[in-house]
Amino acid sequence: MKKLTKPLLLIPFLLAAIISTAQVLKEENNMLARAAEHTLNTSYQAPPGDALSHHTAGYAKIMCSAVFITGLSPEFAAEHVGYFTAPYSERAKAGKPMIDYEKKSVSISLPNGLTRTAIYTGDLGCICLPEGRNSLYFEPVKISRNPIASTTPWPMGSILPTSDMADIINMDFVSKALDAAFSLEEALTAAFVVTYKGNIICERYGNGITKNTALESWSMGKSLSATIMGILIQQGIYNLEQSAPIPQWQGKGDGRANIRIMDIMHMSSGLYCRAPQDPDFDSSAGYPDHLYLYTGGINSFDYAANLPQQWLPNTVGRYRNSDPVLINYLNRLGIERTGKDYHTFPQRELFDKLGIRTMVMETDPYGNFLTQGYEFASARDWARLGNLYLQEGLWNGEQLLPKGFTKFVSTLAEPWLADGRPIYGGLFWVNGDGRLPIPKDAYMMLGAGGQSVTIIPSHDLVIVRLGHYKGQQAAAESLSQAYRMLIEAVPEKNK
Repeated sequence: MKKLTKPLLLIPFLLAAIISTAQVLKEENNMLARAAEHTLNTSYQAPPGDALSHHTAGYAKIMCSAVFITGLSPEFAAEHVGYFTAPYSERAKAGKPMIDYEKKSVSISLPNGLTRTAIYTGDLGCICLPEGRNSLYFEPVKISRNPIASTTPWPMGSILPTSDMADIINMDFVSKALDAAFSLEEALTAAFVVTYKGNIICERYGNGITKNTALESWSMGKSLSATIMGILIQQGIYNLEQSAPIPQWQGKGDGRANIRIMDIMHMSSGLYCRAPQDPDFDSSAGYPDHLYLYTGGINSFDYAANLPQQWLPNTVGRYRNSDPVLINYLNRLGIERTGKDYHTFPQRELFDKLGIRTMVMETDPYGNFLTQGYEFASARDWARLGNLYLQEGLWNGEQLLPKGFTKFVSTLAEPWLADGRPIYGGLFWVNGDGRLPIPKDAYMMLGAGGQSVTIIPSHDLVIVRLGHYKGQQAAAESLSQAYRMLIEAVPEKNK
């Protein structure tokens, strides 16, 4: 009997795993059945072109940004950065990236003789040229940024004020959280910054990374797109409830004209945009639109606007790049309607006001921002943006975001709830299922590779973690440990 003790002890855990897996499968089947009930009679056509060419375009852009924006070595970048649009297995099928430091470009050849090239444009980062072209369809602009005053304190400047919070928070747990964030070398954590009541209480950086290093951020940019929309709403250009004035949807009888801005923000526009995150994703059906919006070398706004409907709006929730791309499209239309410059608007109307100086928002070859995932910024600058939300859109006495906007983005979207997934709000993720060891009021900007800005109103916390893509799995474990320590360190608000 003694020999059976350990196996018997394992049985409850094995049963729990089996039950958990069965429950997940049941929930997924229910979700797919519900989607099938609402599916419209719509034809679908996969993106054109060769998949390897698209992957290689993504690879060239990733390498260009890693080298010329973040300052990583080509060797490190090729092994650790950005598998999202250029899987490691696909990189092996193409040639070695050729870095031209004089022209600031990256070129990669394909077996068929085609070469994909990404060029560094300066303030708009790196852009991959379309097949068959050696230039862009627009002229990149220079974006001036307010200089950093050496004597300006945080958050508008870089000087951290001295303050003793030992009587408010447990600094021992804060220190343990910082250690936990960097405890796993394989997590490739590059930056970790925590603010409490707007003040930085701890920060640390990986080798070669500083407080001013602009790092890959990926889909955290979706929340940035939402923020710019919030500014336009505050300025009276749009409102959440209105039908989205996308020009391509205004034809007679076009059902897409009924899609509201809030539906797009909720990732529930219903547009047919195949994504690897779809629960029924079939890779044999062709290259996914979700990635093509990064790598196609196309006018991404026009492509997304011309996608057909798969479901009626506000019915089914799916994580697809079509929706943040369309928010960016609306942002451009709204900004240009005011007569202001599209490319400098985010810096003038948002970043300068928050003290953000490192943000680089990249575009497609037509100059359309691709901040569904192509943006770079320092951890401190992401912390500034997180604190704008913690302060409910108010900054230095100015209401930059409309009242109630932070509640909207952090409230669970009904289509996602109907699908049994209480995890998504308005281009922000929400801890609605309690899967993370933090309060359920927490909401997050999340990006591939373990990038995150976590806003916890109940504890006045903003937690920023940035790293390199290859460390994604280990990053989740180390961040969970850090979360636990920080919740222990900081008292609950109003208690």
